[in-house]
Amino acid sequence: MSQKKTALITGASSGIGRATAFTLAQQGFRIIATGRRTDRLQELVEQFGQGTVKTLAFDVRDKAAVQEAIAGLPAEWSTIDVLINNAGNAHGLAPIQSGDVDDWDAMLDINVKGLLYVIKAVLPGMVARKSGHIINIGSIAGKEAYANGNVYCASKFAVDALSKAMRIDLVQEGVKVSEVNPGAVETEFSEVRFKGDKERAATVYKGYEALQAEDIADLIHFMLTRPARVNIAEVLILPAAQASATVMHKQL
Repeated sequence: MSQKKTALITGASSGIGRATAFTLAQQGFRIIATGRRTDRLQELVEQFGQGTVKTLAFDVRDKAAVQEAIAGLPAEWSTIDVLINNAGNAHGLAPIQSGDVDDWDAMLDINVKGLLYVIKAVLPGMVARKSGHIINIGSIAGKEAYANGNVYCASKFAVDALSKAMRIDLVQEGVKVSEVNPGAVETEFSEVRFKGDKERAATVYKGYEALQAEDIADLIHFMLTRPARVNIAEVLILPAAQASATVMHKQL
């Protein structure tokens, strides 16, 4: 029986999730890659093989689909050692008085409730085995609120609070809980936030060198490979040009 650890990664079809799937697969982990875009997930299988990557297609907002997909894993994939809660989105950038309620629902449903649905499906096995590691992907927006970020910030503050409370609840169960809070990372994040406006999204990353998804993936790999006695509980990772949520040194 394989001794490789199995990591389930949500939002693995793009950005940080995809980079993390690649990095961990290259470093000997078996990957359960989840997301909505099955064609992108299949590319991971084609690169690493069915013995290394298994894909699950679901939307984390769909509680029943999450439970069914994870409960339906074949026996050889059912022991999940690592959970990377990466799926998340920002929708819109507007003051609270003109925010779009549909955007609010999307952010809270994906960033908070979706994270909880996946945890609920995976955690019982970890508790039963007295072993496991959960890494929640938060944001600097979960540490500092900023203008027009209101509900997105609220959703990431929730991830921060959940990570802290989970760590307290699970310390006696042998399950590690960690949180990674990135600053500016150049992914599809801004394109989604600005409803597909690629030109506007590109301006977010002009004038400085933003973090790349691979930087976060490398950090996650480091966190997962520390000795059993070590839990890197919380990390804030920024590009060198960023000092806070709103202070960025740009050379335009």
